[in-house]
Amino acid sequence: MKIYLAPMEGLLDHLLRDMLTRTPGVDICVTEFVRVSGSLLPNRAFQRIAPELLNGSRTPSGVPVRVQLLGSDPACLAENAARLAELAPMAIDLNFGCPAKSVNRHRGGAVLLDEPELLHEIVTSVRRAVPAEVPVTAKMRLGYNDRARMLDCAHALASAGAAELVVHARTKLDGYKPPAYWHEIGRIREAVTVPVVANGEIWTVDDYVQCRLESGCDDVMLGRGIVADPGLAARIKGLPAPDWGDVKPLLAAFWDDVLIHILPKYQAGRLKQWLNYLKRVHPEAGAAFEYIKTVKDPDAIGAWLAAGCPVPGA
Repeated sequence: MKIYLAPMEGLLDHLLRDMLTRTPGVDICVTEFVRVSGSLLPNRAFQRIAPELLNGSRTPSGVPVRVQLLGSDPACLAENAARLAELAPMAIDLNFGCPAKSVNRHRGGAVLLDEPELLHEIVTSVRRAVPAEVPVTAKMRLGYNDRARMLDCAHALASAGAAELVVHARTKLDGYKPPAYWHEIGRIREAVTVPVVANGEIWTVDDYVQCRLESGCDDVMLGRGIVADPGLAARIKGLPAPDWGDVKPLLAAFWDDVLIHILPKYQAGRLKQWLNYLKRVHPEAGAAFEYIKTVKDPDAIGAWLAAGCPVPGA
């Protein structure tokens, strides 16, 4: 069983990857996408999204990191993948799953699931452009507006040389609304010869068990579920999982990194965003969120975190 940490733009970036891999259970991380659109990017463009490239393509805790590219031009993607390969990523992942309108409008992400022939051309071009020892993987959804070409897309990606497919069990039209259609991942898994990783709507150990039953996949990618419960990967693997007392130091360490890497006007929002997820599993996080939600002064927030997130009357 392998557990992957999903990319989530604006939420699950290198700062949160660092925190969530300090607890046991996560085996592989995938970055948010690097957008490729008509030019050869400088190294700093890849390193900004994946600073782990400066650390052997691993998080500070040693978890391998794959770097994800997004675009629709096979030649341009291949050229950028070749440059990225020079930075020795653990793997190069191709994004065919992003549902964002701003991305799809510019022919990126899930909109390409209506063009399996183009998917094949992209993966073929990227696979030829990078050294054989650098795996090329892909992430897809079940389709754009419907699932009619789901198997065509999976076949296109696998036959072109993708070493592994991560499948989010919803279409673009479904967005992130429950349910996830895990049984459809099972159809894909049976139709291709490459490993398939299940993704979508896994918030608890029970969800993982049901997803494995319906999809046949032991390996899963966790996104919002592990943001809400940093111990979810550990729980799935039957390992000791962090409680609220273990999460509080992660919040303090996260804040220290936020102060370094995030613009001041967004700093408090990043911390509150995580607390808002954490309250789904940890009631103490809900109380902390309510107490801190109107505080903007970074020194006050830092002092509150250093004191262990005290909430008067809680």
